[in-house]
Amino acid sequence: MLRQRVITALALLAVLLPALFAQSSVPFALLTLVLMAAASWEWGRLNSLSSPRALWLGAACALACVVTWWSGEDWRQWRALWGGATVAWVISAAWLIATGVSAWGRIPRAVRLLGGLFALWLTWLATVTAHQVGVNLLLSILALVWAADIAAYFAGRALGTKFIARKLAPSISPGKSWEGAIGGFIGVLLVSALWRWFDQAQQPAALSLYSRLWTLGALPALAGLGFLTALSVAGDLVESLVKRSAGVKDSSGLLPGHGGVLDRVDALLPTLPAAMALLTYAP
Repeated sequence: MLRQRVITALALLAVLLPALFAQSSVPFALLTLVLMAAASWEWGRLNSLSSPRALWLGAACALACVVTWWSGEDWRQWRALWGGATVAWVISAAWLIATGVSAWGRIPRAVRLLGGLFALWLTWLATVTAHQVGVNLLLSILALVWAADIAAYFAGRALGTKFIARKLAPSISPGKSWEGAIGGFIGVLLVSALWRWFDQAQQPAALSLYSRLWTLGALPALAGLGFLTALSVAGDLVESLVKRSAGVKDSSGLLPGHGGVLDRVDALLPTLPAAMALLTYAP
């Protein structure tokens, strides 16, 4: 299993890094489009679509991405879309986590399919627009999600061995705890401090998420980072809820050793659009 994970990770990096740092944004846009289309196929399968129909869902996601790409709109003009999607994520995630796994099946399948398709398309849009602003900005947003996840894992394990961990959502993801979530936020603050130091020392062409948020003041920046950290946890929990409802461990086997594409991007689905919404208020 470990060997599979390493091989898959290296193969993904071999494809992702050249596209990420290419002079043109087209290779990265196309690569992420393929990933979102694959995630849409997984979403269809998780919601009881047959493979052929799930493929059509993936094609619909790819088409939506292509049409948006050719529109060529400036990312700041999407403020209402980013903000509206963030509000929808907060409300829907809070309701789903509060009501539990059983509530998912009561939602009409058409609503579930369209909601997932919209979320994946919007994540692609946020990823590509952040990349167009600058690689430093995109990586800083991704690093927030990675730092929150890694720090939460180690904080949960360390505190869980000494104390009784308070479960965050035991019926959805028994391994997540409030202690882990707090540890994740501390990890994000550490990454924020280091990245702001990097921005000041290197003066990159595009400032990071952290430096941009800090221009709004310390309190708004801390509130924004806490909000994005909470959304990353919510995205993970919502996907876990959907998988539990479908009775599967992974969204698919597309990435050997890692599960599916959705398993790798679940925390990004609410976080990337929300980050773009916050950045429309920063210089």
